[in-house]
Amino acid sequence: MLKDYFIKTVKDAILKAVELGNLPETTDKNIELTCDKPKNKDFGDFAVNVSPLAKSAKNSPINIANAIKDKIEPKNFSVNVIAGFINFKLENKFLNDIIVEILSKKQDYLKTNIGKNEKVNIEYVSANPTGPFHIGHGRWAALGSALANIMKYCNYDVFQEFYINDAGNQINKLAKSLEIRVRQLKGEKIELEEGLYPGEYLIDCAKRYIEDDKGLSYGDFAKNDMLRQQKELLEKFGTHFDLFFSELTLYQNNEVDKCMEMLNKSGKIYKKDDAVWFKSSDFGDDQDRVLVKSDGKNTYLTADIAYHKNKLDRGFDRLINIWGADHHGYIPRMKAAIEALGYDPNKLEVILGQLVNIIQDGQAQRMGKRKKMVTLDDLVEEVGVDATRFWMLMRSSDTTIDFDIDLAKSQSDKNPVFYVQYAHARACSILRKALEKRLDIDNKTELEPLLTKDEIDKFNQNPDIISMFDNLSDESYEATKALILKLEEGKALLANAVKYRAPYMICKYLLELANSFHHFYNYTRVLSDNKKDSLMKLALVDSFRQVMAIMLNLIGVSAVEKM
Repeated sequence: MLKDYFIKTVKDAILKAVELGNLPETTDKNIELTCDKPKNKDFGDFAVNVSPLAKSAKNSPINIANAIKDKIEPKNFSVNVIAGFINFKLENKFLNDIIVEILSKKQDYLKTNIGKNEKVNIEYVSANPTGPFHIGHGRWAALGSALANIMKYCNYDVFQEFYINDAGNQINKLAKSLEIRVRQLKGEKIELEEGLYPGEYLIDCAKRYIEDDKGLSYGDFAKNDMLRQQKELLEKFGTHFDLFFSELTLYQNNEVDKCMEMLNKSGKIYKKDDAVWFKSSDFGDDQDRVLVKSDGKNTYLTADIAYHKNKLDRGFDRLINIWGADHHGYIPRMKAAIEALGYDPNKLEVILGQLVNIIQDGQAQRMGKRKKMVTLDDLVEEVGVDATRFWMLMRSSDTTIDFDIDLAKSQSDKNPVFYVQYAHARACSILRKALEKRLDIDNKTELEPLLTKDEIDKFNQNPDIISMFDNLSDESYEATKALILKLEEGKALLANAVKYRAPYMICKYLLELANSFHHFYNYTRVLSDNKKDSLMKLALVDSFRQVMAIMLNLIGVSAVEKM
């Protein structure tokens, strides 16, 4: 968060300059300022543009910048003015303090209190219990669980929920489909009726039904069997829910009827053409919506309204739903219902996600035509959990993902998850090597390890890497500084990932951080016969390893130590 730090430094100096008469009272003390890296690195490491003050201060940008500069007290950095920019150049002590903080706070280094213990319900995946997960469900599982992880880390009180759509006609269709498959296995010459579920997965389900013989109805057995498989895959995929909420319980507990009564009392429902309508257009929806059809059956919306009321009644401050992009029109009607029931509609936040395209052999594959990897389970089996999660999270949720199967399986720098995990494994390898016995090539004898664990731990308790910078070449110095600043950048990055509900930012950061580390490694020899120099560089390597592990764990990808 160094950019915020230097903006605050400049704003504090503006207040002093105005107070002491070095800037006029007309100066806009609340103006928005930006901090960026100068194009010319010789100017400094960060630059704050104060030119926007020219109008209110009624002076030239360079005069304003000098007036502000004179009120800044440098703390391990130097200050200079170029035109309307105040430039800050970090001293080695400043860089050292970043490493001190990382090694002292360890797994808590990136933590913030953004959430302030706000109680949040994140509902995602929520697939019908009528078959295996498709590829898109994997995207919602990765996105929802990663978002939950980063929000928890930033002090939100997060509750993860899966809504089981088990009260509609799809369960009747599932039951009939299973019944026919069972009868087929028992030798009957019978075909599936049009509109039933044709998937071969129901043949395996039918075999289990025959073997189980516990007297369950076809519908209950099939639903339970599908849910069991879904839960097993979610667990394998690193996705953990606090509650699997059954839609059926909303009817069993009369919550749907009670919700309809509340809407009726609010005057927001009416009858038309033998159907019951909700006046959602009164709340900004483009038209009113049917709640009860002319045949007396509820629409999906009816139970969904009751479900959201249930969540709000459980005391959540915020409801976050992850839906497919085809649910865009569903948002205003759900917000309308929440408002009609007397709740704050702004408590509902919906993240819409685009589709996933499968690429193999350089060609886009039409999922409906493929013989292999139609399901999420197939994809995970093919490329692994880590690759699947990382690829699913690499892009913003509102962007379509092109999932390249061949690239995701490859062990090359072009595969983003391999590139990131290899950087972490390389850091671990360096740390291990420092503790291993060495070979004297000339004498062909075994030497004691360069360092002991106690020596490394003792140094890391109070790291002093300042003198290391004096012994680095220009290329190595720049690579080292860039790595340290990229590590510090993780704080602001994580805060933005939470603020914008965007775990993809972490994937992007991990790639940049891995690149900084590989660059540092290429220009810097970490281990040498000089113990002190090795300890200083190992402190930086360990700092990198810790930040990388935090970020990988937050998105549910393994921080592997060997590759």
